[in-house]
Amino acid sequence: MLPTRYQQWAREVRNRLGNALFLLQLGTQMTFSLSRPMPTVATGAAELRFRDEEGRFRVFYFTADARSILLFHAFTKKTQQTSPLEIQQLARKRLQEMLDEEE
Repeated sequence: MLPTRYQQWAREVRNRLGNALFLLQLGTQMTFSLSRPMPTVATGAAELRFRDEEGRFRVFYFTADARSILLFHAFTKKTQQTSPLEIQQLARKRLQEMLDEEE
């Protein structure tokens, strides 16, 4: 389940996220402008990137296999540049929390 702040995103952004997730479930290879791998977080981790007039939005996801997608973090980007180290540390922590819950 995504954080509640995701529900505050504009309907168009949420629709684009839903469409992207549907395409991922079908096995579609995402373009680099929409999805970027996060190999420093984990093999299979990536981020979806959306933008509209209200801002920039990110959703981190993990695919252990072709049948499942785990969304483990979503946020509205507030600055132009976020420290890659901060993102990696946060992403690793959130992913581990989610994986621990599944066990």
